[in-house]
Amino acid sequence: MRQLAEGVWQLDGRPRDGINVYLIGDVLIDAGTALDRGRILRELQGHEVTAHALTHAHPDHFGSSHAICERLGVPLWCGAADVEAVESGRMVGRGGMRLPAAKAHPVARALREGDEVAGFTVLDTPGHSPGHVSYWRESDRVLLCGDVMWGWNPFTLRGGIREPFGSFSPDPARNRESARRIADLEPALVCFGHGPALREPAKLAAAVAKLPA
Repeated sequence: MRQLAEGVWQLDGRPRDGINVYLIGDVLIDAGTALDRGRILRELQGHEVTAHALTHAHPDHFGSSHAICERLGVPLWCGAADVEAVESGRMVGRGGMRLPAAKAHPVARALREGDEVAGFTVLDTPGHSPGHVSYWRESDRVLLCGDVMWGWNPFTLRGGIREPFGSFSPDPARNRESARRIADLEPALVCFGHGPALREPAKLAAAVAKLPA
């Protein structure tokens, strides 16, 4: 686990920066795939965790959520429009199709625009999933953006900042609106769901500027 900013840690994934999991204060953000639970729990040893929150309900981000919440005895939070997906274990795909995702788990708190999580403000950033949220700390301009934008191609583990492949987002146009919103914040540190952390806001802005209208 490495510290990226005050109270912000990135867990060590396999491969590094492939599928990212973060700890902000005492709240775990995302939980990788179902295969990641062991390494996540090992890395959390010695750290206080009082809640687990998601950026969105896709199987590479809440695959281990049920197991981790059960083991640590902590509540699960997610964006309001993703609650049904988490509690049913079925994500929303293109055309509104309900697709298998991860083991279902009850949601204790539905997150909405303006809510506070460990000193971060919840931003509604839908498109990649109906209830996708990001976490923004204005004081030092730190942003956890989930999969609104990828830091690289998560399948090749290379390339520049890009939008997710359209087949993975039920509403790509709306996701681009969310991308423009986070770029307008000019974050000093961007923590992606996939890819290394970024400390150059101009690179995010340039990538978003290339998105289709």
